[in-house]
Amino acid sequence: MRLLLAEDDAILGDAMMRHLRQGGHAVDWVRDGVAADAALRAQAFDLLVLDLGLPRQDGRSVLAQLRGRGIATPVLIVTAHDAVDDRVANLDAGADDYLVKPFALAELDARIRALIRRSHGADRSSLRHGALVFDTATRTATVAGERLDLSARELAVLELLLQRVGRVVAKEQIVEHLCGWDEDVSTNAIEVYVHRLRRKLEPADIRVHTVRGLGYYLAKS
Repeated sequence: MRLLLAEDDAILGDAMMRHLRQGGHAVDWVRDGVAADAALRAQAFDLLVLDLGLPRQDGRSVLAQLRGRGIATPVLIVTAHDAVDDRVANLDAGADDYLVKPFALAELDARIRALIRRSHGADRSSLRHGALVFDTATRTATVAGERLDLSARELAVLELLLQRVGRVVAKEQIVEHLCGWDEDVSTNAIEVYVHRLRRKLEPADIRVHTVRGLGYYLAKS
């Protein structure tokens, strides 16, 4: 998934970015509210992780402008302020969830997974397609109970296709969801990931279809 991280603390921001990328997310990191607002105007994200205490423009203002444009991107607030009134005010202002610093990275992962599931209209922790099961909590894929040996990028492609079963996903969409601003991944690389994924799924009679010139899809069961 494509995430925007708005955090001005260099040590925490770097740790969060590295951790989330290791989990298979594409992460873009900005360190002030003006940059966050500009990024949100220029690019569609699957989720925003937003610190409230940003310089130049605070997080609540960024949130208000986002919701004022009618954009429903899930927003996870991270802040050092844990007063009930603060939590209530920010949730009422349009935030979807709230995480108080310091927090465990495992909890950050869990909250992001829950928000992404809700944004796709699903409360379950797994995506299923025939005998294929993708566990969003452990980020593993199994076929008939047997675990597939997939790289982080292959898992990310598979997750995207499973979330859009029956719909064509363009190569450019896959690039956007897999890669941050500082990562240079071509559509040719996407073809390689899909080819590897296809080879690993075909023995289970699960086929990734190609629409020439457009992209890829998983047919509805």
